[in-house]
Amino acid sequence: MSEAAAGVWETLYTTRAMRRMRPDPVPLEVQARIMDAAVRAPSGGDTQAWRFLLVDDREVVGRLADPYREAVALLWRGHYAAQVAAAEADPEAPSSVRFCKLRASVQHLADHFEQVPLLFFAFSRGDRDGSSTYPAVWSAMLAARAQGVGSGMTNVLDVFRPDSTKAVLGVPPDRGWTLAATVAMGYPMGRWGVAPRRPAHEVTYRNRWGEPAGFETPEPLWSPGRTS
Repeated sequence: MSEAAAGVWETLYTTRAMRRMRPDPVPLEVQARIMDAAVRAPSGGDTQAWRFLLVDDREVVGRLADPYREAVALLWRGHYAAQVAAAEADPEAPSSVRFCKLRASVQHLADHFEQVPLLFFAFSRGDRDGSSTYPAVWSAMLAARAQGVGSGMTNVLDVFRPDSTKAVLGVPPDRGWTLAATVAMGYPMGRWGVAPRRPAHEVTYRNRWGEPAGFETPEPLWSPGRTS
């Protein structure tokens, strides 16, 4: 495997949600590379019907902190209420341990939102399923990882606080722009690593629903130091 190919695989395998980040600013030249990569992503009909908004102004970030924390609180009381209850009832269960780790990570970002050095907002228009928007968002996150910048995508603001978020950001209310994604970016406190996931063959079928994928991947096919 060439050095360039190895770098691509490392980026793909280690771009996971990084919600604990240092307050150090992300330089403009790094932001420029992130955005230049983002706009190269596929776009339905080549319409590029998205707009991106970068926020590194401390005052603006601060105005979004309370809405973000409110939205996360609603997330725990709503969508994840069953998992919260199960974790409290049996904290030693493996599923509870995994969920509590996720919850702590999400809550850390909420509790320290004012310190996030860079917020990346993606807005779409006429893209109901996000198929023309999320490729650009993911390209931005990959480009960030390639430069050592961590990222964590969330949709709690667009689900619970879209209007107040757009008002803070000055988004025209009558142009049809929808908040598609919010991504926190910054230099991570932790280490990069391959996220634990169910093996690919357990969630992949071939030709018909439920049929075996035809391969098995009990372990990640890439790991640090692997050369082939």
